[in-house]
Amino acid sequence: MSGYYAIPKSGQGPAIMVLPAWWGLNAFFRGLCDRLAGEGFVAFAPDLYQGRVAVTLEEAKALRSKLNQQVVFAELLAEINELQRMEGVTDQRVGLIGFSMGARFALELSVQSPAVAAVVTFYGASIVDYVPSKAAYLCHFAETDPWLAASGVKRLEKALRSAGRPFEFHTYPGT
Repeated sequence: MSGYYAIPKSGQGPAIMVLPAWWGLNAFFRGLCDRLAGEGFVAFAPDLYQGRVAVTLEEAKALRSKLNQQVVFAELLAEINELQRMEGVTDQRVGLIGFSMGARFALELSVQSPAVAAVVTFYGASIVDYVPSKAAYLCHFAETDPWLAASGVKRLEKALRSAGRPFEFHTYPGT
């Protein structure tokens, strides 16, 4: 899978996959990978749109609508395995950071790959059976989100609690 890699100056570190929002692999997500590498992580952000980046909501919706979700999910699972084997990766466990659409992928990947040790999400949810997961979760939400209802956040909390997974939620007032 193509994407953006950022390697720490030491050439080694634990792996983190950054899963972009529906805008695509834009400067923000590449910059986040660079920041993570600066903190000692081997960071990778997949390019789900093969070089295309959305600037407007309409463009983002159009790009997302063309994704074959099942194919992308399989490719992301394979990429987790590739990250584990990558030269310079010092830990077989992988962290995931996902934004919106990427948050949904991160949450779902965490139940399919035992290598996923930690998941950080921003404004995204997915209600699946989290019992198979080995991950801990840190989730961030806006107080008022036109794309994610408060009921979805509550269902995610219930699913994680039912599965006995460690989690922490933060909702930001006035956002």
